[in-house]
Amino acid sequence: MKTIYLNKKPIEVPECVATIGVFDGVHLGHQHLIGMMATKAKEQKRCSMVITFDRQPRQLFDPDYRPLLLTTLEEKESIISRMGIDYLVVLPFTHDLAALTAETFMRQMLWEQLHVRTLITGYDNRFGKNRAEGFDDYVRYGRQIGIMVLRGEAEMMADGKRAVSSSAIRQLLIENGAVALMPQYLTRNYSLTGHIVSGEHIGHQLGFPTANLSPDCSNKLIPAAGAYAVWARVEGESQKRPAMMNIGTRPTFDGNRQTLEVNILDFDGDLYGKTVTVDFVERLRPEQRFKSPEELTAQLHKDRQQVEQLLK
Repeated sequence: MKTIYLNKKPIEVPECVATIGVFDGVHLGHQHLIGMMATKAKEQKRCSMVITFDRQPRQLFDPDYRPLLLTTLEEKESIISRMGIDYLVVLPFTHDLAALTAETFMRQMLWEQLHVRTLITGYDNRFGKNRAEGFDDYVRYGRQIGIMVLRGEAEMMADGKRAVSSSAIRQLLIENGAVALMPQYLTRNYSLTGHIVSGEHIGHQLGFPTANLSPDCSNKLIPAAGAYAVWARVEGESQKRPAMMNIGTRPTFDGNRQTLEVNILDFDGDLYGKTVTVDFVERLRPEQRFKSPEELTAQLHKDRQQVEQLLK
């Protein structure tokens, strides 16, 4: 896959079939849409193209808005690259781009610059100035321009009442820490990458040495507070290791600042400064205050046994 960060310089790409969206999470619905696009590209003997943006559009108009991302742009690129797509085009979401009507965007950007000849849109996707128009408008403009416009179908959540969406997945993670459901909706574990920084060494005192993880992306969504079973991948190592992770403020010690602490089972190497990626498998329990450090230690032993059983 070739990634193109579109700027003012002209690019050379062949005629293609494309789909466009933010694609945060590249979840099941996104994957089916991208798969539909790739299939259509093969039928038409054209290249396949995913078009996305360098930021959440709302960030352009609300500087104080802090998106909770399921995937960083780098993660998104990595996931899409494994789907057999020819091109990933990243558009800088600027005021000039936001001011384009849907018709102008389709003519100038899709047809003239990116050579899109067939466009597959999500079932509820809207683009163009103020997102004022919808699928029927895109079809009409497409006929005038020469772009065939098709629409993908929604993929439903397990309850059958909601479509799989980035916002629904965020809700599950924030409210319930429902990481065990993520393979169903993301087709992979939810992950978080950061580097290890110095902490207060409370875990060492309890016999469970932990490494404090500082996320590399400040906007990456952090699941609900609690204890988790995770796989940990340490920079420079090919294997993943079973680990237990705690997200919270350490209420037993009257903490008031959120920390992300990882205890990699049976690991005694130096982690400080290294990059670690954690893949969340299951939430063991919510965050809780214990009456004493001894009671907390007893619970940590139970947590470890559960992690060993889950990840054996």
